[in-house]
Amino acid sequence: MFKEEYLFEYIDNLEREEKEIVEREIDIELIKEKIIALIGPRRAGKSTYLKYIYKRMPEALYLELEEEIFSFLSYEDIIKIISLVQEKYNKEIKVILLDEIQVMKDWERIVRSLLNRGYSIVITGSSSKLLSYEISTRLRGRTLSYLLLPFSFREFLKAKKHNFDKPHLLSLSEKIKLLNLLKEYLHHGGYPEIVLYPELRERILKEYAQTIFYKDFVDRFGIRSVDVARFMFEFFRKNFSKEISVNKIANYIKSVLHKNVKDTVYEYFSLLSETLFIFILNHYSPTSYKTNLFKSYLCDTGFSLNKDIGFLMENVVFLELKRRENTKPLQEVYYYKTRESYEVDFLIKEGMGVKELMQVCYANSYDEIPEREIRALLHAKEELNLGDEVPLTVITWDYEDTREVEWWRKRGKIRFVPLWKWLLQV
Repeated sequence: MFKEEYLFEYIDNLEREEKEIVEREIDIELIKEKIIALIGPRRAGKSTYLKYIYKRMPEALYLELEEEIFSFLSYEDIIKIISLVQEKYNKEIKVILLDEIQVMKDWERIVRSLLNRGYSIVITGSSSKLLSYEISTRLRGRTLSYLLLPFSFREFLKAKKHNFDKPHLLSLSEKIKLLNLLKEYLHHGGYPEIVLYPELRERILKEYAQTIFYKDFVDRFGIRSVDVARFMFEFFRKNFSKEISVNKIANYIKSVLHKNVKDTVYEYFSLLSETLFIFILNHYSPTSYKTNLFKSYLCDTGFSLNKDIGFLMENVVFLELKRRENTKPLQEVYYYKTRESYEVDFLIKEGMGVKELMQVCYANSYDEIPEREIRALLHAKEELNLGDEVPLTVITWDYEDTREVEWWRKRGKIRFVPLWKWLLQV
């Protein structure tokens, strides 16, 4: 049970709080009889975004559920809080903002009840289940979900107070500066605190990684074999952007710990995915054929223990494709392997059709592009029976062109786009 004096102290502190906020590109709309779920990894900016809404909506109530005073809140407690705030601050509460909802017991019933009373509800959480079929089932299809990740490259530049709003008119010195900023973004990531306080980034990233590992993974799920969990956590930090399987992870850990951990690894893999520390990319098959292989990507490249720039580029492209799903809800992203095992990094599907095939590689000229990148695109185009209207794209470091390409009687038009230019698209 919360204490009233602590509640009012909390509200007063919120009102006094002044913080420079980098405006995020995500745009949510409150819809009657729908719960808005804003999901993302820890420290990506969800709380800041909710406070941004709170400051602009006098009729809103913001509750940070990880605050000690809000531990073990019940539905009746929230109703009482609403009544107390309305009476003391002389305002009518119409919108309820619940931050880190997964820490509240029986939260599904509580938010349903609040919605039934006519309140607009926005919840945030650090669990992939809030983006899944499961939440739609548990909340009876009454949610709209959005994904909030650390800063995009555009937001990163905004936070750094750099303006490149006309990338097609860059001078040579501006372009060099932009590419250096892109390298910084690739290596250190887009977490807001990292961008705003670069002198502390190593310390902050270490603390973030430990908090996600212990609080969101070990403590939350009651992990027993912490050594296995730690090896898995570090494995994904080193092996993102690569095709792997859970069996491969289990065999690797078995070789180090000298014990059979297969069942444990399968269990922990599912739980680690739920923390949103990693994202899983599945293989695309036009038939019902399924494979146990997949690719994984980090929620932010600052966590990477592999600084290969090609892998970092691919991870950043994946995260940007995930961001774009907020405005393209029918878009789905996969990777694809041809019958000859040629790999296409990303297959973008929308509805029933394939909309684009995409490769990512570090190249500054056409001659630097590995043959395998071109070969995979042309093979995949033929296997999937794609017409010329489906774009074939290679994201490069700084090479731009469009070419008709032929490889062993397979032909196609390929567009080559620099990463910086692709990321600056809106």
